[in-house]
Amino acid sequence: MLLAAVLFNCVTGGVLAAVMGASPAAGMLCMNAVGVAAGMVNDGSVVLRAGVYTEIWTGELVKTLRSGLAGSWLDGVPDQSSIVNNDVIHLVEVGVDPDVLINNTTYPIPLQALDDKDIAISLDKFQSKVTPITDDELYAISYDKMARVKESHGNAINDAKFAKAAHALCATENTKTTPVLKTSGDVDKETGRKRLTPDDLVEMKRALDNLKVPSENRRLVLCPDHVNDLLLVDQRFREQYNIDRNTGKVGNLYGFQIYEYGNNPVYTTAGKKKAVGATSDTGEFQCSFAFYTPRVFKATGSTKMYFSEAQKDPEYQRNKINFRHYFICMFKKADAGVVMTSGYEAPSPGGGIGN
Repeated sequence: MLLAAVLFNCVTGGVLAAVMGASPAAGMLCMNAVGVAAGMVNDGSVVLRAGVYTEIWTGELVKTLRSGLAGSWLDGVPDQSSIVNNDVIHLVEVGVDPDVLINNTTYPIPLQALDDKDIAISLDKFQSKVTPITDDELYAISYDKMARVKESHGNAINDAKFAKAAHALCATENTKTTPVLKTSGDVDKETGRKRLTPDDLVEMKRALDNLKVPSENRRLVLCPDHVNDLLLVDQRFREQYNIDRNTGKVGNLYGFQIYEYGNNPVYTTAGKKKAVGATSDTGEFQCSFAFYTPRVFKATGSTKMYFSEAQKDPEYQRNKINFRHYFICMFKKADAGVVMTSGYEAPSPGGGIGN
């Protein structure tokens, strides 16, 4: 048991040191020192208590999730994490701006109640599925086993967070304050999808202009289909298209900060938004969307690691790990965004695309 405990601490310490860019040997020594400080188990052997272990790896996952937002299309969106309480945020605390008087000569200045109701919003809960790691894997394989598991869970949770955020920033359907437009370009003969054109981007700009959205801090998140459409027809877009694979950032054009994202929501042919993660039926395609960043907020809540030790699983002798994380992204008020869906022309009875 003593040998196993020391080996366990060496593995964990080596991995943590490697993640933080330090010497694995120093990490091993440090982790065993923590194990001694944590105390002795009933049989007298030195071990790293599970509580210390989960706190360390939870911290590492939090760093991974935080770095996943940096440089992405959610970077620069106001962060309201500081007012999250028990994974709940109150919209009244997020803030609504009052009207501003210019060169006022009338007194007293009128009162204006900010009529945003105190609505409590629970942050979205993201839970990764459980990963089993046998004692044989933990002790016999290389030091990077736990680091790889943590990285995989972090990537999966980040993917789910971005998909949910994109879904939240796209209108359910077309209304006066939440415009949902349709592309107007040539029809793809294989899918019946109308391509996105530069004129369509101008219409997205016009829609935001009509909503009195300021010209700065407009962000456009294009789906892959629409990126490819622009690469075919827009020389300016093609010349500057040099996507950052880590962030999805393309550049600035048409008054937008442009990003590409591969998991935008899907809309029906009637212009209705489908559920998160819904697949496309015939005539249904991913959308692109634009929004004004100051009118959106994001907030991060708690993160927790769940860990079951192998010694409590005599049949399979395996550890089990997963994580729970809270996060939300949404509009303060849904009047500063626009969605562009792909138009559709079904094949005519003769087999071609209709006019």
